[in-house]
Amino acid sequence: MVCVFLAALTAGTATGSWQAEGTPWLASPAGSSGPGTGGGNEDGPGQEDDGRLSGDPAAAIADGEPPDGDAALLVSRSGDRWAAAYTAEEFEELQLSLEGGYVGTGIALHRTPQGAIEISRVRSGSPAARAGVRAGDELLRIDGEPVDGVPVTEAVGRLRGSDRPGGAEAGSTVRVALQRDGEEWETELQRAVLSTEPVTVDRAAEGTTLIRLDAFTEGSADLVRAAVENAPPDDSLLLDLRGNSGGLVTEAAAVASVFLDGGLVATYDVYGEQQALYAEPGGHATRPLVVLVDAGTMSSAELLTGALQDRNRAVVVGRPTFGKGTVQMPIEQPDGSVAELTVGHYATPSGTVVREGEGIVPDVVVQVGEDTVQRGRDVLDALGSGG
Repeated sequence: MVCVFLAALTAGTATGSWQAEGTPWLASPAGSSGPGTGGGNEDGPGQEDDGRLSGDPAAAIADGEPPDGDAALLVSRSGDRWAAAYTAEEFEELQLSLEGGYVGTGIALHRTPQGAIEISRVRSGSPAARAGVRAGDELLRIDGEPVDGVPVTEAVGRLRGSDRPGGAEAGSTVRVALQRDGEEWETELQRAVLSTEPVTVDRAAEGTTLIRLDAFTEGSADLVRAAVENAPPDDSLLLDLRGNSGGLVTEAAAVASVFLDGGLVATYDVYGEQQALYAEPGGHATRPLVVLVDAGTMSSAELLTGALQDRNRAVVVGRPTFGKGTVQMPIEQPDGSVAELTVGHYATPSGTVVREGEGIVPDVVVQVGEDTVQRGRDVLDALGSGG
């Protein structure tokens, strides 16, 4: 079984327990030795998760004997707030999402501290964007069915149509009821095939290359490396991890290898057994680097941020990150469903465990309403002048 770090949140994404309907949480491919990072959780920020499981299921798994039953039953009995259950079809779809394509509407969801399901992000050019859906809209109903009390994972499944046998096809429709500024409205969205574009590059200003990394999908580290190598040789770098809800932790370690000349990236434990992730030597370790973060920076994105911060490789600018440092493991059930349960924590190179509600505190905290990219450029200017 593959060990995964769940990517967070108050969010639900691309399949199963997802961060964003358009950005799959992405477990490591079955059989790989490294952990992946995974998707969301229907619970909003709350009490600190100590990573332990409660009850007999946890003891059985620790002894290597998963209890019989389906994933939903196991999760319901676990007492684990980060647990997630997937049908066999959902888990297969999640694995296929690693290839970079999916059918959806372009909506990312999360649960607010007040318990509502809210749209956290709308993908540009997606069906939702064309229909006028905006981040901050509250989701009330999907195809006439209320989502009050519904897990975020289930709401995401309904939006994508993955709750249907065989899943929904491109061109199928879903009707959503939303609320904005106290006004309720409805719209019909036509699902489309959307491709993941985890890395975008922009010359933010003369002398600065901005690399935005939205998710750690397969190959994203290669795209980051290419972006760095194709940037003008004298450019400083802004690595934008805002809103990055996680992904493959192996890709996060590979991105660290782009900026580090070897060394420790993170440690993690599985039922107390310690493991470590290391960067490959030969990275671009001298270019001035600023990492941009916010409350949407989660899981493996926090792992990467912590590594670059602790290793004094980058200045971190923005708002405190979400705080998702627990390790989950997928357990296949006799009926083919998959349960993911917490088995440990990961820590940054300095030994700091990323705690929920705390996250990683930036070196330079940006105030609400302040331009984070501009602040990052200001920091790079100071680094370049030796200030």
